[in-house]
Formats: sequence, C-alpha cells, structure tokens
Amino acid sequence: MANGVNALQTAILEHQHEIADALVERGYIVLPNFLPQASAELLYNYASSLPQGEWHLAGVGREQQHTVNTHVRSDEIHWLNPAHPLEALWLEHMELLRVSLNQSLFMGLFDYESHLARYQPGSRYQKHLDAFKGRSNRVLSTVCYLNPEWHDSDGGELVIYGKRGQVLEKIVPRQGTLVVFLSDAFVHEVLVSNRLRLSLTGWFRHNTSSGQRIDPAQ
Repeated sequence: MANGVNALQTAILEHQHEIADALVERGYIVLPNFLPQASAELLYNYASSLPQGEWHLAGVGREQQHTVNTHVRSDEIHWLNPAHPLEALWLEHMELLRVSLNQSLFMGLFDYESHLARYQPGSRYQKHLDAFKGRSNRVLSTVCYLNPEWHDSDGGELVIYGKRGQVLEKIVPRQGTLVVFLSDAFVHEVLVSNRLRLSLTGWFRHNTSSGQRIDPAQ
C-alpha cells in the first residue's frame, strides 16, 4: 500500500496549482490519469468486494428532506470511514488537497465527505445541482473513477452543463480520471451505465454551525 500512498500524494502535489487555476478560470477541471493505477486498482478491488449489506440506495436531499427516488437516481452508495485503511487512503489525500486549495484560494473549506458510488447496469442520475447558492455547505464536488478498461459503449458518462443548458463536458468514466467542480455552479447528470460502474464521489464543505445547529451533524 505504501507505493500507492506515495504515488497518490505525488499526484495531489503535482496538480494542486492546476486545479486551483482551473477553478478560478472556469469553475471545473477534468484530470485524466489523476489517480495512480496502483491506488485505483486497490480501491476498485476493495469496492468490488464489499458485500451487499455495505451498500445503500442513494437518496435525494439532506436531513429532513432526504428521500429515496429511483426515478431520479438509482445508484448505491457506501460512505467512507477513516477507520478503514483503504478508505482512509482517499480521505487523507483529499485532506491534503483541501489544505492546498485553502492556501491558494482562501476558500474556507472546512472538511470533506465522501462515498463510493455503485451504478448497476441500467442505473443513472438525472440532471441536478449538488448545492444551491446560500442553501448548502457543499462548495466543491469531486468524482474519481475506478473501473479499468472502460469503453465509450459502456455509457455512464458524466455530463456537465453550462448556464444556458449547453454541454460543457461529456466525461467517459475511465479509471483514474478526477473531476472537480463548483457544487452550486454546474447542473450535471450521469447517463445510463451499461455495466457495473464504480467511483468515489465527495464534497469539500464549509462549516455552517450556528447556535441552533451543529455542522457537521453529531
């Protein structure tokens, strides 16, 4: 695992300024081959081996507004826990990126939450925003793809739309690709996947604690 850890740390350090510059210029970035192959294979094999009981149907909305609606999204998720070494591998290196982006852009990113996402054949996630301006603490969204040998015919592309509804990017979920974008700026969707599709999805967040509410919830 040590080689995977070192390679992933190197990837973060190599791309941190490129990510920061792209967020300022256009609000998103697509980085093919960001996740080193050794790390991607470790995480892919781990996600593939998780028993069914570790997966849950993904919902729409948060807290009291959280509902399961398979017409909108039909993926399954497994929230990452730093107590597990392989899950901690990803969380620790996203923490390195969080610190770097705060230093470069003064974004005030407080923490990072992440889950594995599993799309069975026929699954999709319709157009949506990850955050609404002034109504969410999610600031930056990240997606990193784990499947090896993904082909265009396998579907499951991430489509990012512009303000006028135009397609800005159509991203094939090839292993190691990382996508980072402003959570409240880009409507996006996951097209129907034609084979089992595994990824890591996460959000860098602000702390919105108040006298009446603790964030993150405890």
